[in-house]
Amino acid sequence: MVRIGYTMMTEQAGPRDLVDHVVAAERAGFDFSVISDHSFPWLEAQGHAPYAWSVLGAAAQATSRIPLMTYVTCPTFRYHPAVIAQKAATMQLLSQGRFRLGLGSGENLNEHIVGAGWPAAHVRLDMLHEAVEIIRSLFEGGYVSHHGAHFDVENARLWDLPDDPPAIGIAVSGDRSCELAGRHGDLLIATEPKRELLTAFDAHGGSGKPRVGQLPVSYDPDRDAAVARAHDQFRWALGGWKVNAELPGPAGFAQASQHTRPEDVADAVPCGDDVDAFVEAVRPYVDAGFTEVALVQIGGDRQQPFLDWSESKLLPALREL
Repeated sequence: MVRIGYTMMTEQAGPRDLVDHVVAAERAGFDFSVISDHSFPWLEAQGHAPYAWSVLGAAAQATSRIPLMTYVTCPTFRYHPAVIAQKAATMQLLSQGRFRLGLGSGENLNEHIVGAGWPAAHVRLDMLHEAVEIIRSLFEGGYVSHHGAHFDVENARLWDLPDDPPAIGIAVSGDRSCELAGRHGDLLIATEPKRELLTAFDAHGGSGKPRVGQLPVSYDPDRDAAVARAHDQFRWALGGWKVNAELPGPAGFAQASQHTRPEDVADAVPCGDDVDAFVEAVRPYVDAGFTEVALVQIGGDRQQPFLDWSESKLLPALREL
């Protein structure tokens, strides 16, 4: 049975609301939760970007059962990998073993703020590979020094280290990232239900490991309102990863999506309150071989109605997939 997760979308809600939302998601019966880690929203209409790691710490204390995971954090620009290792180890302790560390090669939208430039995709993947090696070394305990192509670590150590380090998930979008995830990750992370990604992941050592997908949805009893909200806040998502990873700010996303129509978004995102339509949107992930799917309810002020509806109608239907 596929596990159904809830997304704390930091681009559309403030920190206190995000914690309230994940508490309600735990109560509603979601199997796990994930959180985005941004310094900017994709569109100004979303309006938020609190610090995800502070929210995670609060969420760990406010919940008792639901697993937590970054989806995803970039350990190569805004954060040094040694700092990520310390944060992840602390989160694993605070959550009493409920944390998973989701990593990716980043988006210019968030990473540009430190002024380190934005190299080509293959360089970003090389950096991610080196970062994962540093993080794993620190998870093993003891002192770590590292002088590599992209990072230096001088006599670092994690003084508060959990007995079981967090599992590391790696976001994929093509063959190179699938190889990295298969060889060096404990699970795969993707935002599209492409079977070829899982096939490549398995070919490089990923067989038997979890694979986590994500799906935006727009619940509302008024379908027209659901479509309008999805278009207002999530039309950027139709641009595709190769475009979205390169754009430097909300203005760029607004310009890139200016010709996207509401009906285009409605074709890609289930909108309204038809349970069957939401189930059918999840089905391609199940058919492709994903073991977990995290739902993103669009609209920071529409989380509680979505969670109530999920508890009573959507989750029971998805359990039958």
